[in-house]
Amino acid sequence: MRVVVCGSLNMDVVVQSARRPAAGETLLGGKVSFLPGGKGLNQAIAAVRLGAATAMVGAVGKDAFADGLRSFLADNDVDSSGVREIDGHATGVALIQVAGGDNAITVASGANLHLTTEMVRQAPHRDEVWVAQFETPLAATEAVLQRAHAAGARTILNLAPFVRHPSRLLKSVDIAVLNEIELSQATKTELTSSSPLESIVAACEALRLKGACTVVATLGKRGAVVVTAEGATRIPALRAKVVDTTGAGDCFVGALAARLAAGATPVEAARYANAAAACSVERLGAAPSMPTSREVAARLARA
Repeated sequence: MRVVVCGSLNMDVVVQSARRPAAGETLLGGKVSFLPGGKGLNQAIAAVRLGAATAMVGAVGKDAFADGLRSFLADNDVDSSGVREIDGHATGVALIQVAGGDNAITVASGANLHLTTEMVRQAPHRDEVWVAQFETPLAATEAVLQRAHAAGARTILNLAPFVRHPSRLLKSVDIAVLNEIELSQATKTELTSSSPLESIVAACEALRLKGACTVVATLGKRGAVVVTAEGATRIPALRAKVVDTTGAGDCFVGALAARLAAGATPVEAARYANAAAACSVERLGAAPSMPTSREVAARLARA
């Protein structure tokens, strides 16, 4: 089965420093890297490195960053024929400040915000997994998911970054993936990283009842929770030497899609995705940090 990711493509400008500057402060001594990113591209790279035939659908500008992103996709054997160039808009850029293994991100979305339904020309097929997020226009995301669902493809929606959306959207979603912040926003409940697991599961179930067949909550150091019609399954976190958490959630989604395409159940796929995300945080950057299937297998063997 093929994975098709419809979403954002950014060039990530990553600045590493001992700490983040205070408001109005200039901090010297940082190290800068230019790395491919964007939630859509990250998820596509994760899927292809884990063995799934993968295609990318999205929008870029006509600039040097676009050329770099296309080359990166090609080098990783991702089909980028669905990536459209848009005149008058720059390729998306994310400024990522990394300090102490944590990050703060500011995104200038550029061409990503101008992806239209008409630009998505690929016809979904039953033997595919289609993935979307909220870094591209909601109208295009909704149309893509409806089209894929109607064709019998498996659909994954990463509700990140969270935006208000029509309730009908989740009826076209097989698996919804979100962290505790996005889960709190989606269900209008007060949830934090330390909320009781019962509260997390209840919120997932509330979201599942809105239409999604399965809801997966990623909880960082606490692992993940998978909620289906059969109940909730907790997936413990794996130990990792954290260097940069940028893209860990995207790695989870891409790995989840790859394993679903290989025939795994949602719970099996989430266990695998949990291990893949643990591998990704041990390297700098988003897309470049995505692990191979051999690395994930080794991590699972040590679990």
